[in-house]
Amino acid sequence: MSKEIEEKVTAWLEDVVIGLQLCPFALKPVRESRHRIYVSDAVDTATALTDLERECERLDDATAASLETTLLVLPKMLQDFYDFNDFLSIANTLLADCDWEGVYQLASFHPRYQFAGTQPSDLENLTNAAPFPIIHILREASVELAINSYEEVDDIPQRNIVRMQSLSKQDRGRLFYFLNKE
Repeated sequence: MSKEIEEKVTAWLEDVVIGLQLCPFALKPVRESRHRIYVSDAVDTATALTDLERECERLDDATAASLETTLLVLPKMLQDFYDFNDFLSIANTLLADCDWEGVYQLASFHPRYQFAGTQPSDLENLTNAAPFPIIHILREASVELAINSYEEVDDIPQRNIVRMQSLSKQDRGRLFYFLNKE
């Protein structure tokens, strides 16, 4: 089951994140195999936090040249988006408690992602929609370097919204098949 989940996350990275160019910084670490997808067996907050801590330690033990980033996939819990947001807050507290604030930052993806001030059906939410709850652990120094080397970084969110709005219904159904489970 873990292998199947990893394959779905890899397909989402390739087809959505990279394929739609939602993140201009994702291609290089993925193509160079400097990313890790860790599928957690966690069914409770404590275990998920332990997995998060372990993945941060793994990044501590590696250089960015060998391991740039990790996607912590939580397929057995946090299916409710509001519970996921609550967990994300606790996860950020863990970063601070372990002195990883300013070292790592967390990005979040979820099958039911919803930005504040939007409706669940708003297409802009698709920019952070993923087949499973995912916490993306990013090296702060790498994020800063990427932002400083990309001239139009402030345009990325609006560009991504336009991209989601321009997808045909058929393309949305194919790329975001996991939203059609209901």
